[in-house]
Amino acid sequence: MFNWVEKIDAKKCGIFAAGVAFGSAGFKLLGSKDAKRFYAGCTAAVLRAKKFVMKTATNIQENAEDIYAEAQQINEELAEEEFEEDFPEKEEEESSDN
Repeated sequence: MFNWVEKIDAKKCGIFAAGVAFGSAGFKLLGSKDAKRFYAGCTAAVLRAKKFVMKTATNIQENAEDIYAEAQQINEELAEEEFEEDFPEKEEEESSDN
């Protein structure tokens, strides 16, 4: 009738009880004024880091946009030069008409 008692592992029950005790103490520790001050300081540091990262990301994005615009301009100039090399007679005809 009490066969289930024999199956209980005392070591595991002791570990469980110790976990519950430490957990209860942890909740009290986490709710203290010092802990809240510490969490506020950590959160403030994270917010400062976020601001720095966002500023850096914006700077990188602006530089990338500038590089992209300059690359497009270079490609347009090269395309115009290639067009002029491929069709030089059209340019000569236009200048003789004027």
